[in-house]
Amino acid sequence: MVSKQQFYTQFQSKVAVLQDQIEQIKSTSSIAGERQGAIDVVLAGISKLQNEVADVAEDTPSYDRRQYSLAIKGIQDKLNETRAALAPKSRFQFKRTTAAVQHVDMGKPQNDPRLLPALLNSTHSPVAAAKADSEKDYNRDISRPTGTNARLPSFTAAKQISITNQSGVHVIVPESGSEATAAGSLTSISDCVVDFTAPTKTRPFPGLAMRDVKKSVVVAGRVAGPVHITGVSDSVLVIVAHQVRIHECKNVDIYLYCTSHPIIEDCSGMRFAPLPAFYTTDADDKEKNQWSQVDDFKWLKATHSPNWTTLSEAQMVDDTKWATVTSEGKGTVVDVLKDFGISP
Repeated sequence: MVSKQQFYTQFQSKVAVLQDQIEQIKSTSSIAGERQGAIDVVLAGISKLQNEVADVAEDTPSYDRRQYSLAIKGIQDKLNETRAALAPKSRFQFKRTTAAVQHVDMGKPQNDPRLLPALLNSTHSPVAAAKADSEKDYNRDISRPTGTNARLPSFTAAKQISITNQSGVHVIVPESGSEATAAGSLTSISDCVVDFTAPTKTRPFPGLAMRDVKKSVVVAGRVAGPVHITGVSDSVLVIVAHQVRIHECKNVDIYLYCTSHPIIEDCSGMRFAPLPAFYTTDADDKEKNQWSQVDDFKWLKATHSPNWTTLSEAQMVDDTKWATVTSEGKGTVVDVLKDFGISP
Protein backbone atom coordinates (compact mmCIF):
# COMPACT_ATOMS: atom_id res chain seq x y z
CA MET A 1 0.00 0.00 0.00
CA VAL A 2 1.31 3.46 -0.96
CA SER A 3 2.00 5.72 2.03
CA LYS A 4 0.56 9.23 2.28
CA GLN A 5 3.96 10.73 1.54
CA GLN A 6 4.48 8.49 -1.49
CA PHE A 7 1.05 9.37 -2.83
CA TYR A 8 1.75 13.08 -2.33
CA THR A 9 5.07 12.80 -4.18
CA GLN A 10 3.47 10.86 -7.04
CA PHE A 11 0.59 13.35 -7.18
CA GLN A 12 2.96 16.31 -7.48
CA SER A 13 4.91 14.53 -10.22
CA LYS A 14 1.75 13.86 -12.21
CA VAL A 15 0.59 17.45 -11.81
CA ALA A 16 3.93 18.63 -13.19
CA VAL A 17 3.57 16.30 -16.18
CA LEU A 18 0.07 17.57 -16.93
CA GLN A 19 1.25 21.17 -16.68
CA ASP A 20 4.02 20.44 -19.19
CA GLN A 21 1.53 18.75 -21.52
CA ILE A 22 -0.72 21.81 -21.38
CA GLU A 23 2.22 24.04 -22.27
CA GLN A 24 3.00 21.77 -25.23
CA ILE A 25 -0.55 22.17 -26.55
CA LYS A 26 0.30 25.78 -27.44
CA SER A 27 2.86 24.61 -30.00
CA THR A 28 0.87 21.64 -31.29
CA SER A 29 -0.56 21.93 -34.79
CA SER A 30 -4.33 22.03 -35.16
CA ILE A 31 -4.05 20.11 -38.46
CA ALA A 32 -5.48 16.59 -38.60
CA GLY A 33 -6.75 16.80 -35.04
CA GLU A 34 -3.28 16.83 -33.45
CA ARG A 35 -4.11 19.62 -31.03
CA GLN A 36 -7.41 18.04 -30.03
CA GLY A 37 -5.59 14.77 -29.49
CA ALA A 38 -3.16 16.52 -27.13
CA ILE A 39 -6.08 18.09 -25.27
CA ASP A 40 -7.76 14.69 -24.95
CA VAL A 41 -4.57 13.27 -23.44
CA VAL A 42 -4.59 15.98 -20.77
CA LEU A 43 -8.30 15.45 -20.09
CA ALA A 44 -7.68 11.75 -19.64
CA GLY A 45 -4.75 12.49 -17.30
CA ILE A 46 -6.88 14.82 -15.19
CA SER A 47 -9.64 12.23 -15.05
CA LYS A 48 -7.22 9.54 -13.92
CA LEU A 49 -5.72 11.81 -11.28
CA GLN A 50 -9.18 12.61 -9.92
CA ASN A 51 -9.94 8.91 -9.68
CA GLU A 52 -6.73 8.27 -7.77
CA VAL A 53 -7.51 11.03 -5.28
CA ALA A 54 -11.05 9.74 -4.83
CA ASP A 55 -9.76 6.21 -4.22
CA VAL A 56 -7.67 7.32 -1.24
CA ALA A 57 -10.10 9.96 0.04
CA GLU A 58 -11.19 7.98 3.10
CA ASP A 59 -7.61 7.72 4.35
CA THR A 60 -6.57 11.25 3.45
CA PRO A 61 -6.69 14.16 5.94
CA SER A 62 -9.14 16.93 5.04
CA TYR A 63 -6.37 19.49 4.53
CA ASP A 64 -4.57 17.22 2.05
CA ARG A 65 -7.79 16.51 0.19
CA ARG A 66 -8.38 20.22 -0.10
CA GLN A 67 -4.89 20.76 -1.51
CA TYR A 68 -5.35 17.94 -4.02
CA SER A 69 -8.68 19.44 -5.06
CA LEU A 70 -7.18 22.90 -5.51
CA ALA A 71 -4.26 21.49 -7.52
CA ILE A 72 -6.58 19.62 -9.88
CA LYS A 73 -8.78 22.69 -10.26
CA GLY A 74 -5.67 24.70 -11.11
CA ILE A 75 -4.80 22.26 -13.89
CA GLN A 76 -8.35 22.37 -15.24
CA ASP A 77 -8.36 26.17 -15.21
CA LYS A 78 -5.00 26.28 -16.98
CA LEU A 79 -6.26 23.88 -19.66
CA ASN A 80 -9.44 25.91 -20.13
CA GLU A 81 -7.43 29.14 -20.45
CA THR A 82 -5.11 27.52 -23.01
CA ARG A 83 -8.01 26.21 -25.07
CA ALA A 84 -9.75 29.58 -24.96
CA ALA A 85 -6.60 31.35 -26.13
CA LEU A 86 -6.04 28.97 -29.03
CA ALA A 87 -9.57 28.30 -30.21
CA PRO A 88 -11.34 30.46 -32.80
CA LYS A 89 -14.71 31.80 -31.83
CA SER A 90 -17.10 28.88 -31.54
CA ARG A 91 -19.59 28.34 -34.32
CA PHE A 92 -22.00 27.24 -31.69
CA GLN A 93 -21.53 29.93 -29.06
CA PHE A 94 -24.81 31.29 -27.75
CA LYS A 95 -25.27 34.87 -26.65
CA ARG A 96 -28.00 36.50 -24.62
CA THR A 97 -31.03 37.56 -26.64
CA THR A 98 -33.90 39.81 -25.72
CA ALA A 99 -36.58 37.75 -27.45
CA ALA A 100 -38.88 35.83 -25.13
CA VAL A 101 -38.60 32.64 -27.18
CA GLN A 102 -39.93 29.42 -25.68
CA HIS A 103 -39.14 25.81 -26.56
CA VAL A 104 -36.46 26.07 -29.23
CA ASP A 105 -36.01 22.75 -31.06
CA MET A 106 -32.80 22.97 -33.05
CA GLY A 107 -33.47 19.75 -34.92
CA LYS A 108 -36.71 20.75 -36.65
CA PRO A 109 -36.45 21.08 -40.44
CA GLN A 110 -38.17 24.47 -40.44
CA ASN A 111 -35.43 25.77 -38.17
CA ASP A 112 -32.50 24.53 -40.27
CA PRO A 113 -31.29 27.04 -42.88
CA ARG A 114 -29.78 24.22 -44.96
CA LEU A 115 -33.27 22.97 -45.75
CA LEU A 116 -34.63 26.38 -46.80
CA PRO A 117 -32.83 27.37 -50.05
CA ALA A 118 -35.47 29.92 -51.02
CA LEU A 119 -35.00 31.80 -47.79
CA LEU A 120 -31.24 31.52 -48.03
CA ASN A 121 -31.33 33.28 -51.39
CA SER A 122 -33.35 36.17 -49.99
CA THR A 123 -31.09 38.92 -48.66
CA HIS A 124 -33.93 40.20 -46.45
CA SER A 125 -34.82 36.93 -44.78
CA PRO A 126 -33.86 36.15 -41.17
CA VAL A 127 -32.19 32.97 -42.39
CA ALA A 128 -29.99 34.91 -44.81
CA ALA A 129 -29.10 37.28 -42.01
CA ALA A 130 -28.10 34.34 -39.84
CA LYS A 131 -26.05 32.88 -42.69
CA ALA A 132 -24.26 36.20 -43.20
CA ASP A 133 -23.56 36.41 -39.49
CA SER A 134 -22.03 32.95 -39.51
CA GLU A 135 -19.69 33.88 -42.33
CA LYS A 136 -18.28 36.96 -40.58
CA ASP A 137 -18.59 35.81 -36.97
CA TYR A 138 -18.78 32.28 -35.63
CA ASN A 139 -20.96 33.35 -32.71
CA ARG A 140 -24.64 32.58 -33.25
CA ASP A 141 -27.69 33.43 -31.17
CA ILE A 142 -30.04 30.79 -29.81
CA SER A 143 -32.94 32.66 -31.34
CA ARG A 144 -33.72 35.74 -33.36
CA PRO A 145 -36.78 37.98 -32.84
CA THR A 146 -38.22 37.26 -36.29
CA GLY A 147 -41.85 37.06 -35.19
CA THR A 148 -42.05 33.47 -36.44
CA ASN A 149 -39.59 30.60 -36.10
CA ALA A 150 -36.10 31.18 -34.78
CA ARG A 151 -33.22 30.51 -37.16
CA LEU A 152 -30.52 28.38 -35.64
CA PRO A 153 -26.96 27.07 -36.15
CA SER A 154 -26.42 24.29 -38.65
CA PHE A 155 -23.42 22.70 -36.82
CA THR A 156 -21.48 22.59 -40.07
CA ALA A 157 -18.05 22.97 -38.49
CA ALA A 158 -18.72 23.51 -34.79
CA LYS A 159 -16.22 21.88 -32.43
CA GLN A 160 -17.92 22.46 -29.11
CA ILE A 161 -21.27 23.29 -27.57
CA SER A 162 -21.28 26.29 -25.26
CA ILE A 163 -24.46 27.81 -23.90
CA THR A 164 -24.06 30.95 -21.83
CA ASN A 165 -25.96 34.00 -20.53
CA GLN A 166 -29.50 32.78 -21.16
CA SER A 167 -32.77 33.28 -19.32
CA GLY A 168 -36.24 31.86 -19.96
CA VAL A 169 -35.46 29.67 -23.00
CA HIS A 170 -35.88 26.01 -23.85
CA VAL A 171 -32.86 24.68 -25.75
CA ILE A 172 -33.02 21.25 -27.38
CA VAL A 173 -29.70 20.41 -29.03
CA PRO A 174 -30.37 18.15 -32.06
CA GLU A 175 -28.59 14.97 -33.10
CA SER A 176 -26.69 16.94 -35.75
CA GLY A 177 -24.81 18.52 -32.85
CA SER A 178 -22.91 15.26 -32.33
CA GLU A 179 -20.13 16.73 -34.49
CA ALA A 180 -19.76 19.54 -31.94
CA THR A 181 -19.25 17.48 -28.79
CA ALA A 182 -15.47 17.90 -28.48
CA ALA A 183 -16.35 19.89 -25.36
CA GLY A 184 -19.43 21.12 -23.55
CA SER A 185 -20.17 23.98 -21.19
CA LEU A 186 -23.22 25.57 -19.64
CA THR A 187 -22.72 28.84 -17.78
CA SER A 188 -24.76 31.72 -16.38
CA ILE A 189 -28.28 30.54 -17.15
CA SER A 190 -31.50 30.95 -15.20
CA ASP A 191 -35.14 29.82 -15.60
CA CYS A 192 -34.16 27.61 -18.55
CA VAL A 193 -34.72 24.07 -19.81
CA VAL A 194 -31.70 22.58 -21.61
CA ASP A 195 -31.39 19.13 -23.19
CA PHE A 196 -28.12 17.66 -24.51
CA THR A 197 -29.51 14.12 -24.95
CA ALA A 198 -29.61 13.74 -28.74
CA PRO A 199 -26.04 14.65 -29.78
CA THR A 200 -24.38 12.77 -26.92
CA LYS A 201 -26.08 9.44 -27.60
CA THR A 202 -23.57 8.59 -30.32
CA ARG A 203 -20.69 10.83 -29.25
CA PRO A 204 -20.55 11.61 -25.52
CA PHE A 205 -18.80 14.72 -24.27
CA PRO A 206 -15.25 13.95 -23.05
CA GLY A 207 -16.04 16.39 -20.25
CA LEU A 208 -18.74 18.88 -19.30
CA ALA A 209 -18.68 21.98 -17.10
CA MET A 210 -21.72 23.64 -15.52
CA ARG A 211 -21.40 26.91 -13.64
CA ASP A 212 -23.83 29.50 -12.28
CA VAL A 213 -27.08 27.73 -13.16
CA LYS A 214 -30.23 28.84 -11.34
CA LYS A 215 -33.83 27.59 -11.34
CA SER A 216 -33.37 25.40 -14.40
CA VAL A 217 -33.82 21.84 -15.64
CA VAL A 218 -30.72 20.48 -17.37
CA VAL A 219 -30.44 17.07 -19.04
CA ALA A 220 -26.69 16.91 -19.51
CA GLY A 221 -26.71 13.88 -21.82
CA ARG A 222 -23.81 11.42 -21.73
CA VAL A 223 -20.27 12.29 -20.66
CA ALA A 224 -17.38 9.85 -21.06
CA GLY A 225 -15.22 11.67 -18.54
CA PRO A 226 -15.80 14.10 -15.67
CA VAL A 227 -18.62 16.54 -15.07
CA HIS A 228 -17.76 19.63 -13.01
CA ILE A 229 -20.70 21.43 -11.43
CA THR A 230 -20.15 24.72 -9.63
CA GLY A 231 -22.57 27.30 -8.26
CA VAL A 232 -25.84 25.58 -9.26
CA SER A 233 -28.95 26.28 -7.19
CA ASP A 234 -32.66 25.40 -7.09
CA SER A 235 -32.39 23.18 -10.16
CA VAL A 236 -32.92 19.64 -11.45
CA LEU A 237 -30.09 17.86 -13.30
CA VAL A 238 -29.87 14.56 -15.20
CA ILE A 239 -26.34 13.26 -15.72
CA VAL A 240 -24.66 10.13 -17.13
CA ALA A 241 -20.93 10.31 -16.48
CA HIS A 242 -17.83 8.53 -15.26
CA GLN A 243 -17.15 11.17 -12.60
CA VAL A 244 -19.15 13.96 -11.02
CA ARG A 245 -17.58 16.74 -8.94
CA ILE A 246 -19.99 19.21 -7.32
CA HIS A 247 -18.93 22.46 -5.65
CA GLU A 248 -20.80 25.31 -3.97
CA CYS A 249 -24.27 24.09 -4.94
CA LYS A 250 -27.54 24.45 -3.06
CA ASN A 251 -30.96 22.81 -3.32
CA VAL A 252 -30.29 20.68 -6.38
CA ASP A 253 -31.91 17.37 -7.35
CA ILE A 254 -29.55 15.18 -9.36
CA TYR A 255 -30.75 12.12 -11.29
CA LEU A 256 -27.54 10.28 -11.85
CA TYR A 257 -25.74 7.38 -13.50
CA CYS A 258 -22.13 7.47 -12.32
CA THR A 259 -19.53 4.70 -12.27
CA SER A 260 -17.52 6.34 -9.47
CA HIS A 261 -18.43 8.00 -6.19
CA PRO A 262 -19.99 11.43 -6.74
CA ILE A 263 -18.11 14.07 -4.75
CA ILE A 264 -19.63 17.18 -3.19
CA GLU A 265 -17.89 20.05 -1.44
CA ASP A 266 -19.32 23.23 0.11
CA CYS A 267 -22.84 22.09 -0.80
CA SER A 268 -26.19 21.91 0.98
CA GLY A 269 -29.68 20.63 0.22
CA MET A 270 -28.44 18.14 -2.39
CA ARG A 271 -30.79 15.26 -3.27
CA PHE A 272 -29.75 12.29 -5.40
CA ALA A 273 -31.74 9.73 -7.39
CA PRO A 274 -30.88 7.07 -9.99
CA LEU A 275 -31.08 7.82 -13.71
CA PRO A 276 -34.74 7.91 -14.83
CA ALA A 277 -35.90 4.96 -16.93
CA PHE A 278 -36.74 7.49 -19.67
CA TYR A 279 -33.00 8.01 -20.27
CA THR A 280 -31.69 4.51 -19.52
CA THR A 281 -30.19 2.41 -22.33
CA ASP A 282 -29.18 -1.25 -22.57
CA ALA A 283 -25.56 -0.17 -22.08
CA ASP A 284 -26.26 1.15 -18.58
CA ASP A 285 -25.40 -1.41 -15.92
CA LYS A 286 -27.45 -0.73 -12.80
CA GLU A 287 -24.96 -2.68 -10.71
CA LYS A 288 -22.22 -0.19 -11.58
CA ASN A 289 -24.29 2.90 -10.87
CA GLN A 290 -22.90 4.52 -7.70
CA TRP A 291 -25.38 7.41 -7.65
CA SER A 292 -26.00 7.05 -3.90
CA GLN A 293 -22.35 6.58 -2.83
CA VAL A 294 -21.77 10.28 -2.33
CA ASP A 295 -18.57 11.53 -0.68
CA ASP A 296 -18.84 14.88 1.09
CA PHE A 297 -15.35 16.37 1.38
CA LYS A 298 -16.62 18.80 4.00
CA TRP A 299 -18.10 16.12 6.27
CA LEU A 300 -15.47 13.88 7.81
CA LYS A 301 -17.52 12.39 10.63
CA ALA A 302 -18.68 8.78 10.66
CA THR A 303 -22.32 9.88 10.63
CA HIS A 304 -24.20 10.67 7.41
CA SER A 305 -23.57 14.11 5.96
CA PRO A 306 -26.47 16.55 6.49
CA ASN A 307 -25.66 18.17 3.14
CA TRP A 308 -27.19 15.48 0.95
CA THR A 309 -29.87 12.81 0.91
CA THR A 310 -31.63 10.51 -1.57
CA LEU A 311 -35.02 11.04 -3.14
CA SER A 312 -37.77 8.57 -2.29
CA GLU A 313 -39.81 7.13 -5.16
CA ALA A 314 -42.67 9.42 -4.18
CA GLN A 315 -40.39 12.45 -4.47
CA MET A 316 -38.94 11.54 -7.87
CA VAL A 317 -40.21 13.20 -11.03
CA ASP A 318 -42.73 11.06 -12.88
CA ASP A 319 -41.27 9.54 -16.06
CA THR A 320 -44.01 11.07 -18.20
CA LYS A 321 -42.75 14.57 -17.41
CA TRP A 322 -39.29 14.00 -18.89
CA ALA A 323 -40.82 14.01 -22.36
CA THR A 324 -41.56 17.74 -21.97
CA VAL A 325 -37.81 18.36 -21.72
CA THR A 326 -36.77 16.42 -24.81
CA SER A 327 -39.54 17.62 -27.14
CA GLU A 328 -41.14 20.95 -27.85
CA GLY A 329 -44.51 20.06 -26.36
CA LYS A 330 -47.29 22.58 -25.83
CA GLY A 331 -46.31 24.16 -22.54
CA THR A 332 -44.12 27.18 -21.95
CA VAL A 333 -40.77 27.07 -20.18
CA VAL A 334 -42.57 28.25 -17.05
CA ASP A 335 -44.97 25.28 -17.33
CA VAL A 336 -42.11 22.80 -17.65
CA LEU A 337 -40.27 24.27 -14.69
CA LYS A 338 -43.41 24.12 -12.55
CA ASP A 339 -43.78 20.43 -13.46
CA PHE A 340 -40.36 19.94 -11.85
CA GLY A 341 -41.22 21.97 -8.78
CA ILE A 342 -39.28 25.06 -9.85
CA SER A 343 -40.93 28.46 -9.55
CA PRO A 344 -39.31 31.27 -11.58
